[in-house]
Amino acid sequence: MLYYDVARILTTHGLQGEVKVDVITDFPDQRFAKGATLFCKDHLEQKLTVRNARPFQKFWLVQFDEIESVEQAKTLLQEVLVVEDIDQQNLPQGTYYYHELLGAEILDEATHVSYGTLQDIEAPGANDIWQVVSKDGTSFWLPNISTVVKRIDLDDHKIYVHLLEGLRDEN
Repeated sequence: MLYYDVARILTTHGLQGEVKVDVITDFPDQRFAKGATLFCKDHLEQKLTVRNARPFQKFWLVQFDEIESVEQAKTLLQEVLVVEDIDQQNLPQGTYYYHELLGAEILDEATHVSYGTLQDIEAPGANDIWQVVSKDGTSFWLPNISTVVKRIDLDDHKIYVHLLEGLRDEN
């Protein structure tokens, strides 16, 4: 069974076992819906059922059926909450989960020359940026924008790009 990260538990909130989480998912309403099942990444035997949840500033406050006190909640601090792969949402065409893209070969769209593999994805603002690492270990970042990323082939695990001037420092 595969599991995917959805949040990290940061701190307790109140005395009834509620926790504040930093959301890692694009689907917090579904992941923290009443009755949703989550697991602790490092302790998969720890099943947690959402009792209630609500947005709080840039975080979410979540209470689980299995956690009744602040003392119990403290045992979860810094745990990463995960969801089973069977509970993943279907995405619209042209939209991908990070795990589907990571490790893909990055190729020039015209020449099919390999630039390396996609090793990391960050979401600093309006669009994601992708870290590409070449065979010699050098790396550079690509913005995930339509003028750069031209085609994603999940079946062959390849991504075809058009490098704009200045995106790759070759010195």
